[in-house]
Amino acid sequence: MAQNQAQQDPIHILQATLADLDALLPLFLGYRLFYKHQPEEARAREYLRERIERQESVIFLAWQPRPCFEGQAGPTTQAVGFTQLFPLFSSDAMKRFWLLNDLFVAPEARHKGVGKLLLERARSFAEGTQAAGLMLQTAIDNFPAQALYESLGWKRDEHFYVYELWL
Repeated sequence: MAQNQAQQDPIHILQATLADLDALLPLFLGYRLFYKHQPEEARAREYLRERIERQESVIFLAWQPRPCFEGQAGPTTQAVGFTQLFPLFSSDAMKRFWLLNDLFVAPEARHKGVGKLLLERARSFAEGTQAAGLMLQTAIDNFPAQALYESLGWKRDEHFYVYELWL
């Protein structure tokens, strides 16, 4: 019954605003933990607030209906995933390019198509901004994510190396 109900519950992908900060924060903290970083809740809240307020990134949240019980108050939906895009520019294409920097789905919402919907929304957003494309990086051992990306047409770069200089 629970699996049938999950398949029937629609998931909505909406662009995050400052009003969504409280719903976004636990997902962002989960993302940081997944990549072995300390959550740093106060600093994370400020980081997200600044990105949204300054319009330095575009964040999409995946919302699904929350089970309601008789007499229960509170929101009727819950955020179960997010993706964050940062603008880049391609001199070759002379167009904007979007860096899909973060993608996270809450453990209880995995294997329900949330990640796929977030990636599809990112793609449609990039198309709507006439971008040259999207790029992302993922951990070498994150095989479930790699399989999802490849199933949606993403290709692993075999022509360039990524170099980093952390300061």
